[in-house]
Amino acid sequence: MSAIRIDGNVLAKTIRGEIAAGVAALVAKGQRPPGLATVLVGEDPASTVYVRNKRKACEQAGMVSIHHALPAVTSQAELLALIGDLNLDPAVNGILVQLPLPKQIDDGEIIRAINPLKDVDAFHPENVGLLAAGHPRFLPCTPHGAQQMLVRSGITTAGKHVVVIGRSNIVGKPMALIMMQKPSAAFPQAGDATVTLVHRGTRDLPGITSQADILIAAVGVPRFVTPDMVKPGAAVIDVGINSVDGKLVGDVHEDVAQVAGALSPVPGGVGPMTITMLLQNTLLAATICGS
Repeated sequence: MSAIRIDGNVLAKTIRGEIAAGVAALVAKGQRPPGLATVLVGEDPASTVYVRNKRKACEQAGMVSIHHALPAVTSQAELLALIGDLNLDPAVNGILVQLPLPKQIDDGEIIRAINPLKDVDAFHPENVGLLAAGHPRFLPCTPHGAQQMLVRSGITTAGKHVVVIGRSNIVGKPMALIMMQKPSAAFPQAGDATVTLVHRGTRDLPGITSQADILIAAVGVPRFVTPDMVKPGAAVIDVGINSVDGKLVGDVHEDVAQVAGALSPVPGGVGPMTITMLLQNTLLAATICGS
């Protein structure tokens, strides 16, 4: 048996077409195109590539990309001042501050300074709380992208046992919340699953992961998930992006493809879906607030 490939590039292309149509519809009504402001502090190579890809995708969808490149020595006060200006700018519907930030800047304070209505990363405590309460405004981009890969591949999550490996605020925790949510008017595609959240320190980790109908790996360790950790026929979503000897590999070992029923690749899996969900959140922000 060889797993079905859940191709994030193909799914992302389809969704971006839907987003572009939504942008065109807003413009046809006389509204300005949604604007996404990206802020990059320093010249970290990976962050630079990520921001460039986000800006390109934004422009391809018919949105306006507004980029602010700041030197690595930027102070917290200077960054907060910029965010204050972006919060007040009616042409900016979404604000994305690329993480990680230099050590002299407190990530948490920067996240809290962004207007929750423009927090298209969905990291602000207000948006996290709305998700936890079952009334999400925006969904965090990476976990939402992973969830959409399942939905659009026809993989049912309702009533299934989902195991999430990883407990980060960016992926693991919101992934679990999305998958356990009961469907509602605010979130009709919620997972409605039974969810177990585990991490590297969990006792008998393979014994738990091998019970999963759907396994989501977001642990940040190359090839961490091995075939013995996977239930035969399970759907496996690999969120990890790791560099090993100059090659990008996921958190899931390649041999898992011989056990799983469906598997997302790295690269070409969750990565393009993350950027796509960022665009979707920016369009939603423009729809909510107008411009």
